Amino acid sequence: MKKTTVLFLLILPILSFAQETEDDKNTTFDQFLNNLTGSFETNAQWYVNDNVLGEFSDPIPEFDLENKHVRANSYLRLDYNFLEHFTVGLQVESYEPLPLLSFYPEYKGTELSNYYINFRNKKLDITAGHYYEQFGSGLLLRAFEERQLGLNNALRGGRIKYMPTNYLNFTALYGKNRIGFEHSEGEVFGLDANVDLKDVLGIESVSRFNFGASYVGKSEDFTAPIDEFDPENTFDDTDFPELINSFAFRFDVDFGKFFVNSEYSLKGKDISYTSASVGQPEIIEGKYFDGSALLFTTGYTVKGFGVSSTFRRLENMAFFSDRDLIKPGNNPFGMGSINYTPALTKQQDYSLSNIYLYQAQSPLIIQNYGGQAGEIGGQIDMYYTFKRGSSIGGKYGTKLTMNMSYWSLLDATFDQDNSSYETEMFKFGEKLYKDINFEVKKKWSKDWSSVLFYQNLSINKNLAIEGSYIPDDEHINSNIIVAETTRKFSKGRSIRLELQHLSTKEDRKNWAGGTLEYVVNRNLAFYVADIYNYGNDIDEEQLHYYNFGGSYTKGATRVALNYGRQRGGLFCVGGVCRIVPENVGLSLNLTTAF
Repeated sequence: MKKTTVLFLLILPILSFAQETEDDKNTTFDQFLNNLTGSFETNAQWYVNDNVLGEFSDPIPEFDLENKHVRANSYLRLDYNFLEHFTVGLQVESYEPLPLLSFYPEYKGTELSNYYINFRNKKLDITAGHYYEQFGSGLLLRAFEERQLGLNNALRGGRIKYMPTNYLNFTALYGKNRIGFEHSEGEVFGLDANVDLKDVLGIESVSRFNFGASYVGKSEDFTAPIDEFDPENTFDDTDFPELINSFAFRFDVDFGKFFVNSEYSLKGKDISYTSASVGQPEIIEGKYFDGSALLFTTGYTVKGFGVSSTFRRLENMAFFSDRDLIKPGNNPFGMGSINYTPALTKQQDYSLSNIYLYQAQSPLIIQNYGGQAGEIGGQIDMYYTFKRGSSIGGKYGTKLTMNMSYWSLLDATFDQDNSSYETEMFKFGEKLYKDINFEVKKKWSKDWSSVLFYQNLSINKNLAIEGSYIPDDEHINSNIIVAETTRKFSKGRSIRLELQHLSTKEDRKNWAGGTLEYVVNRNLAFYVADIYNYGNDIDEEQLHYYNFGGSYTKGATRVALNYGRQRGGLFCVGGVCRIVPENVGLSLNLTTAF
């Protein structure tokens, strides 16, 4: 079936040539190139043995092979426009001879991973095949790709977008999530509507006033493994809810200087697992739990000053296309996710500020007559620009930004037989994460500029070190300070020096770090960097995690080469994380677009 579909997609634009190119002065090949766009990316690494870390080994035993040292993840995407309103496209992915370390192990070999055909005009947008989509903020549905994490949960099926007027649009979709090169057993249905109330009601006093509503359904014929929770097979499998219905509602109002965004989601009742201290997780027999999410953002902005705050409450909002993927410890790669609940904290730029990272706690997990039901918290962002000519602003002005965030578990009470629990809407439970940081950017002259960054952080120890869903009572408290300065020269040259320090009495104690970067011109740059765990109580673990390399950019093509020792721990992109082990190697990154 897949081969037939792809053959049709490839032949269709060729047939269109015969109709369109008879009177055209250009050749068929020229027209083909004019209508073809694409991109290519490869990330390769040669893992080497290290005199400190020892011989390289893959934590996945089946990957610990003779050809384990050299690996590459590669992506080729092609899109072709024809007959004015049509586009066909495909993506080929290659993981040869194996995927990079800590990526989803089922990424093996070279496969056609995505393909689609699309029709679009002013009112209709119809797609068959693979597509990406997001309803609202993604609390109920977001299909997207993040190559750095190896995550691609594109939906394969069909989607129709209809825009009958400039103030109203609808989306209807059906599909199955990508899971590696395969697709989920569960089916996803979706309906979404958005209306511009400012236009409908003719309100001139606001800049924006939108309302949206979404429906997401998941259908799955699920049979629990007998040896998992019911050895005598006494439980009636037909009792499992086959269709999970979920709904979301949102408002977006902008008064010019002041704005308010809000979204509330209700996830339908579904099964849940216990996470016993011994043995395998078990389904809670005959009991189903719904979920909810509340997101509220507000802000105020004028020239030189802005402040925004975000509050979010998640309760049992882990939402996957296959129920097996909900099981604690069974899906560390986030495959088959239907919705998107990233960590809402400041995304940090510096190496030491990325050691202790927070992960959103959205699932319901019951363990030993206790557990967790979700998270509650928020963050505040503020910026202020000191005017030029003032005592602090100086000749070129000074910019100050500040971020504060706090997250805790929901205050939940679990009964003794693990069949139910209770929470209060706005009551905070055990603290998980607290972060206060500020950054000052100062331009001293047209060639000199500096940045000063400070962060005070407290994070639950289990979350920081193991990425566990079950936190403990211990916390890691740290202070991080960073200073950097940049000097520009003629002909696009510049040099940047960055110094960092992290101090803590817990975990691996103090760190120091630095980066030196030299930009030769707009095309070529080199760097050397190191972070040093000099305060570690174990002398053998007082390691340098060094890295050096460079990049060359020409037009839409960029090549980067670097060598270094990778610190193990959480690696996060956009608030979504995975765990990476320590390793040493030579890395090559190539990206191009045409």
